[in-house]
Amino acid sequence: MIKALVLTCASFFLAAVLVTGGAYWMYENIEKQPLQLEQDEVLLVNPGDTPRALLQELERREFIQGAVWLRSKWRLQKEVPAVQVGEYALTPGMTLSDLLEKWRTGDMIQHRITLVEGWNFARLRQALAQNDVLEQQVSDWSSERIMQELGYEGVHPEGRFYPDTYQFTRGQSDLDILRQAGKRLHQVLEQEWAQRSDNLPYDTPEQALVMASIIEKETGVASERPAIAGVFVRRLNKRMLLQTDPTVIYGMGDAYQGRITRADLQRPTPYNTYVIAGLPPTPIAMVGRAAIHAALHPEDGDALYFVAKGDGSHQFSRTLQEHNRAVRDYQLKRRADYRSSPAPASRQDD
Repeated sequence: MIKALVLTCASFFLAAVLVTGGAYWMYENIEKQPLQLEQDEVLLVNPGDTPRALLQELERREFIQGAVWLRSKWRLQKEVPAVQVGEYALTPGMTLSDLLEKWRTGDMIQHRITLVEGWNFARLRQALAQNDVLEQQVSDWSSERIMQELGYEGVHPEGRFYPDTYQFTRGQSDLDILRQAGKRLHQVLEQEWAQRSDNLPYDTPEQALVMASIIEKETGVASERPAIAGVFVRRLNKRMLLQTDPTVIYGMGDAYQGRITRADLQRPTPYNTYVIAGLPPTPIAMVGRAAIHAALHPEDGDALYFVAKGDGSHQFSRTLQEHNRAVRDYQLKRRADYRSSPAPASRQDD
């Protein structure tokens, strides 16, 4: 009887070892199996999706076999308690183990959106709304609510976001992009302000940002930015009006239809620098580092005026007499292919 019991226990132990060993062999070989793909595929992980549900989905699509073994393994070992929301690329030749590693590391498909220098906040919101991958969280929010949510309550949104290319994954929102762009603008402005030149007519980094936005809108020629900044800084120091058209256009809002009239130049708005002294109250566009740097490092010289030459560059003048002559040469006798900024392909900072 005792001998029979010993044999029974030994047999049970051996069976357990074989089962355990067989299960381990099954786990290892299942993970090594190549995904059954004929072309690139995308696995979308939605909020609330579990590894179990995802494995079932893969098996339903006949990409893998033996999902039940992996589900039981994870239930016991808790290797992957959750999978990050997003899109995962599946490619021919890839093994299940490769996919599991993507899940473990959050290696998801990256999307991109580019915010461009010179855009105003309305154009920025339009670009976010037109992106069909981003979750649309702020589309019906007011500007005030957006800034409050970002921690900038009471701050005007214009010019407060840094133009750059931002990566994101499916599941992220337009607010996430704004948060990244807002933090990046703050970092760049802080860095540039710390290295600014002496004797500038700005009391705060915000004033420098306003100037940078004017420079950004005045020229698309990168080499001209310090010279443009020099003109505006000298005018401020001499208490001259800035008299810059981009601020007038911004103040006109939707009333601007492609041209500025004499009445527009005389009509008071907070942004009409033909009427108001000093800087306008807020930036008028998004600015890149180059424009911020120029505002904080204006070029020395004695020019107080400039006028667009029609090829995207400007003619600088020291006196009003010189300036009026340049206006006659370049504005009153405009060339057939006149443009106030360079063609897109020739921009050095795009």
